[in-house]
Parts: sequence; structure tokens; C-alpha cells
Amino acid sequence: MVCDWVATASATIQTDAQRPIPEPMIWHSFVSTAMYNAVVGIQGRYAPYKWTARGPRSASPAAAAAAAAHRVLLTYFPASKSRLQAAYAASLAKIPDGRAKDQGVAFGQRAADHIITTRKGDGRSARVVFAARPAPGVWRPTPTAHEPFSSAWMGKLRPMLLTSPGQFRPGGPPKLTSARYAKDVTEVKAFGSKSGSKRSPEQTDTARFFSGALSTQEALCDYAARHRFGIAATARLLAAANTTTADAVITAWDSKIHYRSWRPITAIRLADTDGNPKTVPDRAWEPLLRTPAHPEYLSGHATTAGAFMRALTEILGTSRVDLSITSQATGSTRHYTYADQYNRDVINARVWGGIHFRSADTVGNDTGQRLASWALARYFRPLR
Repeated sequence: MVCDWVATASATIQTDAQRPIPEPMIWHSFVSTAMYNAVVGIQGRYAPYKWTARGPRSASPAAAAAAAAHRVLLTYFPASKSRLQAAYAASLAKIPDGRAKDQGVAFGQRAADHIITTRKGDGRSARVVFAARPAPGVWRPTPTAHEPFSSAWMGKLRPMLLTSPGQFRPGGPPKLTSARYAKDVTEVKAFGSKSGSKRSPEQTDTARFFSGALSTQEALCDYAARHRFGIAATARLLAAANTTTADAVITAWDSKIHYRSWRPITAIRLADTDGNPKTVPDRAWEPLLRTPAHPEYLSGHATTAGAFMRALTEILGTSRVDLSITSQATGSTRHYTYADQYNRDVINARVWGGIHFRSADTVGNDTGQRLASWALARYFRPLR
């Protein structure tokens, strides 16, 4: 039942509402925590997320999960009412009528209302003014679209688990005059170029694989099914992964707002302004991938990857994650046996795509791992 609603949530958030990457991670965290509280509030086993309520032991956890997800999604995405109502009817039809079903529905709705209430005034879609004047090292809209800073509000959003958006803000990027900065620029200039790059075909495939949405929700559900997780363990896996990933987005966007670092396309074209004798400008340089409309440091993909993988290793108790992930951009699927394999590919992909410096990727990935470890030492713990 939990994974039925994960699929419905993805269709609602990404297909119907067409929320841009990485916003879906925020919405998935709302849905998964509501389902988690609905299930463990009945079954026990794990500590509820920021809630003390308990449901009747006789209530149906499946009905509770369906009711919780339905209510959260309908509250935030009323335009998808027909899809949500159809999915809800199908879910409830699988559960025998009776007291257990009714109790489960009632408790699931309470769990949803709790999440909705706790997220009021959290900063979603708040107007964030980014008024930095163009200067060496400072971000500005990039070719070809020259779009303004997208989804800047995510850097001010109240986190799901952390105490503030800047709790895990790392130190800044390498100084423009440093040897590390020159090395970063030289690497992305050579390997991230749209034409004439040093990339191998395999490296190009990796860059493109991570250039769009990934089937992480489906991958988690596939893992839970293959490893025969029960409803509570499945709900916990999703809630832990989605909340830490959401907070990784918030952390990355906090750093983007704070450090305001320019993208490789700007840095390479204007290398004669950075004061570093080891960087050489190329006014016509273009990256393999389209440059996202927000500052470079930290890398959002690398930060969320670190959080996602560390969350899995913490919950599963092993670095063997055994995940099959499909790329929306390429339509291909990759199997990752170990967490470090996934992290390595994400870090490299953003450099080979020409849209990030390696420092933003490696620091971001480490930051994501650290915040996930901190969070999961405090949330979603087994009950003794």
C-alpha cells in the first residue's frame, strides 16, 4: 500500500504539477512522513516522526497509509483530485470493510493533518531576493536562457530534520587565485565541454544519465519488495531517505544563496578576470549539459546523493544498497551494489556534464553524508 501511494505521489507531483527538479524531493518527504506516522502509530516498532499520538492496535495500517497519503496530496495538489480520488478508492477497495478499516482511515487522516500543520509557514515559495552584482566569482544568469535563480526559496525552507538550513553549511569554495580553483577549472574545461572534450563515450553516458530525474522512489520500493519488507519497514525506509534528501536540498540551496558562486560556463569565458594566472579564458566554451539556473556551490545532485546513500546505509546497516535506478533523461537503468559506486558516479557526472566544479561535488557529497548521519541518529529509531 505504501508503494502504491509512492507511485501516485510521483504522478501527482511530477506529471500533473510538473514540479521542477529538485522540488519533488520536498513534497515526497511530506507524503512519506505522513504514511510513516500513520503506520508506526498503529504497529509501533519505530519512533514516530515529531508526533506522540498512537492509533488503535486493531486499526488497519494499510488503510491508515492510504488515508494519510491521499489527504496530504489532496491538500497540496487539489488540481489532481480526480487522480487522487480514483487511487484512494482503489486502495480502500483492497481492504475488507469493517472497524479496522474505519479506524485506519481515521488515524491516517490524523497523521496527515499533523504533517500539514507542522509545515505551515515553513517558507515554501517565499520570495527570496538575490541581488548580488556581477563580479569575478559571483553567479549571474547563464547562457543560453539567462534565467533568474530558480527555486531560491528552498534555501530558506524550514528543514524536516535539521535545526536550520545552515546547520551543515560547509566552508566556502576554493579562492579564485588558488591552485585548487585552477585545477577545478582546467578539469571541467577539458572534460565538460560540449565539443572537443576529453570525455570517453562511457563518461558522456554517465553525465547524461544524471542530467534529469531519477527513479529513486521506485528503486526504494523495488528494494523493499525484493527484500520482503513489511509495511512499517517500507514506510521507514522511504521516510528516512526522503526527509534526509529533502534536507540535503535545503542545505545545498542555503550554500548557493550564501556563497553565490559562478558556474563553469561563466568562469571559463571570463577566466581573464579571476586573477589566477593558471586559468585561460575561452569565450566560446559551452558545457555538455544545459547549466541549471542557480549558483554552483554546493552541487545539489552531489549533496542529495550523499544524503540518500548514507540514509540507506544507516537504515539497512550495510553499504550494500542493491538499487536499480532508471534515468528519465536516457531511459536506461543502472544497478548499484554499493553506495560509494553511486556517489562516485554522481560526483563525476556533474564535472563531465560541464556544470559543476569537482570541489562543489565532493564537498557537497560529504555534507550530505554528514547531515544524514546526524539526522538518523535522532529520527526513525527502533523502539526498545
